[in-house]
Amino acid sequence: MGWAEPSSPDIGEKKSSANPPTTKTGAFREPCGADAKTYETMKADRMESRTKKSSGLEATLSRTLDKRRSSSTIRQLTTTAPNAVDFSSNDFLSLATNPELHHSFLQELERGPPNTGSGGSRLLDGNSTYAETLERQIAAFHNAPAGLLCNSGFDANVGLFSCLPQPGDIIIHDSAIHASVHDGMRLSRAAQCLPFAHNEIASLRAVLQTCVASDPTILHGQRNIFIAVETVYSMDGDLAPLHVIVALLRDKTLLPASNAYLIVDEAHSTGLYGAQGRGLVCELGFENDVTVRLHTFGKALAANGAVLLCSPVVREYLVNYARPLIYTTFMSFPALAGVKASYAFLASGRAEALRRNLMGVLVPGLHARLLGLQEELAVGGGATGELLRVPVECPRSPIFAVLSPEPKVLAAYCQSKGFVVRGIVPPTVDVGTERIRICLHGGNTVEQLDGLIAVIAAWVHMRRAQMLESRAEVSRARL
Repeated sequence: MGWAEPSSPDIGEKKSSANPPTTKTGAFREPCGADAKTYETMKADRMESRTKKSSGLEATLSRTLDKRRSSSTIRQLTTTAPNAVDFSSNDFLSLATNPELHHSFLQELERGPPNTGSGGSRLLDGNSTYAETLERQIAAFHNAPAGLLCNSGFDANVGLFSCLPQPGDIIIHDSAIHASVHDGMRLSRAAQCLPFAHNEIASLRAVLQTCVASDPTILHGQRNIFIAVETVYSMDGDLAPLHVIVALLRDKTLLPASNAYLIVDEAHSTGLYGAQGRGLVCELGFENDVTVRLHTFGKALAANGAVLLCSPVVREYLVNYARPLIYTTFMSFPALAGVKASYAFLASGRAEALRRNLMGVLVPGLHARLLGLQEELAVGGGATGELLRVPVECPRSPIFAVLSPEPKVLAAYCQSKGFVVRGIVPPTVDVGTERIRICLHGGNTVEQLDGLIAVIAAWVHMRRAQMLESRAEVSRARL
């Protein structure tokens, strides 16, 4: 049966010049005579008023958007060609297109409750024994005492950082921390939110020393410090030096009251590190040194949502005070079933071959090819750095930052040749660090790496030729 149009409500028999005339049944009839003039005049006045308001707002918005267009930083929604090779998404284990996981998901749907939507907030009607059981299973998988499911990693960070720090507390964060943490900090009651230089332990130590020395309530443990880091940073693909950070926070000479609490975002490490993909914290054995861990499901797990791993007391506090959890409809059953199927896939070891191919073959393979390309271009004449700079050291994650002053142009060229990479520009990254971001996946092949490298090389040669011709034209014009 097709979608039926709703019937028009009965407007009634009372007529006025402010509304279009109707029949007794409520059907619209064309106005006539004085009614028509009055109605059309009022209609025109309304339209003019709306146009003025709209044009004023939209003119302001258009000017703002034009600034981004002029600096080539405008964002747009795009779709990917069906046969394009994915070097862009966060689907690190290629599970989003894995037939075996898809089959497991459908089986989980069949076994579970018949509900589709959750029906409301978890504090009202959206909770279920299925969700609570899944939380406990996920917490046990990651060696955590408790877990709290959230609709997204963004919601989880905003909820956590907006309510966990108490008045007078201090948040110290890596300067490259995710935007969701910044949004949470803006809503928090923390006395200060202080950055430290990205992955620089000396900078972190200096900020901690200043906080302890300048605030007696911190020194004596009456107020707390929260340290916010990520295990894998999404733009550079580098890893936080967790072992050094943990050792720093254990230092009684630095923190005599032991009142610094570490919060770790594992969004980009879930599924990739640790036994069966438990994450970097588990790989290093720091479960008891981290106060809260965030694992998201939308990257390597090919699902939706997130979980905050914490103590039962912190979980209960978040249930009572985390507004993104309290005031939104909870995840649907199909979303929960997808999460459960993905975790079962990891726990069974079925993702191990994909992980080995990704981390053991593709990551070093791409790095070697990029270094070879850079050397080849340098031998061929011209400064490679003017168009392309590749990481000297092999990344410890599947994320590669290939710097270029023309990332959008290079990305568009790669996409036109069937390889999806993305150009990343300010404000997402700092000025001078514009890059194409290459993400590898367990399902990529060595042949696909070779194809991408060939396309990048072709673009560099093409741009060099264009630049030389442009310079020659300038020289000729001066003669």
